[in-house]
Amino acid sequence: MIETIKLGRLKWLNVKNPGNEDLETIENTYHFHPLDIEDCRESNQRSKIDTYDDYHFLVLHFPIFDKQNRFIKPQEVKIFWGEEFFITIGKSHWAVDSVFDDAMKQDKRGEDFEIGTSDAILYAVLEKLMNESIHLLRKVGLELELINRELFGKSPAKIIERLSVTRKNIIVLNTMFKPQLRVFNKFESGSVQGFADNMEDYWGNILDYYNRMWDMTEDYGELIEGLSTTFDSLQTHKTNEIMKILTLISSIVLPLTFLTGIYGMNVLLPFEDDNSTFWGIVVVMLGIGGGMVALFKKKKWM
Repeated sequence: MIETIKLGRLKWLNVKNPGNEDLETIENTYHFHPLDIEDCRESNQRSKIDTYDDYHFLVLHFPIFDKQNRFIKPQEVKIFWGEEFFITIGKSHWAVDSVFDDAMKQDKRGEDFEIGTSDAILYAVLEKLMNESIHLLRKVGLELELINRELFGKSPAKIIERLSVTRKNIIVLNTMFKPQLRVFNKFESGSVQGFADNMEDYWGNILDYYNRMWDMTEDYGELIEGLSTTFDSLQTHKTNEIMKILTLISSIVLPLTFLTGIYGMNVLLPFEDDNSTFWGIVVVMLGIGGGMVALFKKKKWM
């Protein structure tokens, strides 16, 4: 289904679930390259911008949370824009639909949409996507802060799970944002010529947004690695402490076990007929145990 808003000479077409008939209609109407139309039929395309004489084709990815609001996944955004048309195709990021719905409501109320060029619409869409992505990144940063506070807590299993989920999300963000840096650099460098004048400052602002997102992602990547290393060190230290205590206990019990083992044999032994032998053995065992404890404390092993 093709939804259309007419803004003077400019048309904005939003095709949420394009079928073959919709794509053929768009291809025949605007004479887009067949390879671009083929890209619209497929999902998970790499981020890119294809430039032609009368239009540009843009494929980008922006993050959203899944239904459980836990894992981040990329949402594809495909855009054709020329001087008199702006076309968004496929199940785009909800922010794109939000801008389109706002424009549709204004059109139904008979109000003039404040944006009148395809470049300005592209800027409005990208700005909305960037703001929502930054908001999502802040949620990731908040999760890292909470993990940092609970790092010394008593629930290591939950901490491990949260660290793993957050690390996975940051990896997804990294693999999503990194390839798109060169795409947005093309806007700033002037390699992509739009269809309106004086857009250089706006493209620079979009690049600033994106660089901010990329910097946040890199910072979070370093932070999650630091937290993971700290958590691993804490768990290793706890394990070592447990092993140390068990080793000390074993060291104290070993000679006592040896002594009781000797006097537990069914053979003739010295003083076995003496009633005070039992208490003598107890005293010796206490002396050995106490002496070993004193030695360990002197060595600062416990």
